[in-house]
Amino acid sequence: MTDLTLPARIGRPKPRTGRFGAAVAWSVLIGAGLACLLAPVLWPLDESAVDLARTRLAPSWAHPAGTDDLGRDVAHRSLYGLRVSLLVGAVAALVATVIGGLVGAVAGTLGGWVDRVLMRVVDTIAALPHLLLGIFIVAMLRPSLGAVILSIGLTHWLSTARIVRSELLSLRNRPFVDAAISGGAGRVRVITRHLLPHVLPRLALATTLMVPHAVWHETALSFLGLGLPPHLASVGNMINDGQRSLLTGAWWASIVPGLLLVVVTLALAVLTGRWRDRLDPRVRAELHL
Repeated sequence: MTDLTLPARIGRPKPRTGRFGAAVAWSVLIGAGLACLLAPVLWPLDESAVDLARTRLAPSWAHPAGTDDLGRDVAHRSLYGLRVSLLVGAVAALVATVIGGLVGAVAGTLGGWVDRVLMRVVDTIAALPHLLLGIFIVAMLRPSLGAVILSIGLTHWLSTARIVRSELLSLRNRPFVDAAISGGAGRVRVITRHLLPHVLPRLALATTLMVPHAVWHETALSFLGLGLPPHLASVGNMINDGQRSLLTGAWWASIVPGLLLVVVTLALAVLTGRWRDRLDPRVRAELHL
């Protein structure tokens, strides 16, 4: 008897929860981005100005998120701090992607003893705690914007190197690569015209996935007092400064920037996860996209 049962996936409605989450994440990121960009125009205040007559004021119409222990507006300073933290995270993620991409490309293309040596270096660095290694790098260079970016970039390239290496190792034996070599293409042409186009989407995805992690790493360094200079507004510096006000009941000085950071990084994670699912054909087939 013929089995007329349809596969379970046929006729399955497309998931709507993922679309709703992506829409919310886009709304959060666009709103936060516009607020950070337009803050100097719509809210022309000095984020570092001290007003000791208005210290630790509770949230009000004049100060929607209150003031800190130096009389600085928390909401205004949070927008500036988020802008600095996102900038540091994006640049650091780009630096880490470039380093990891180069190491992975060399290991995956040359192979042999070069691949073994580079992968042992990757395993050795991966065995060290990233935060402790980042603290060591910042301490050697003295806290500054460039030192924090370099610290994050030098400690977060390992996963990218492994991704690029594994992708190139799987592509080297594909029929189209053998056909290009048989047609007289040199190694440089094979890499630039046939291998890199397949790796670039993975690199872009690795960069976007790394941005939230880099932002949190910068926040942790600043919270420990080893990140950005204290006078420069960043989410980590604000949380570090606001912990002194918690004992006096001024919770908003640290909770507001921390909550803003959590919401924005969660939105980034949702969008990058959605993009990763669309790039992976197996996940795309499961989701019936």
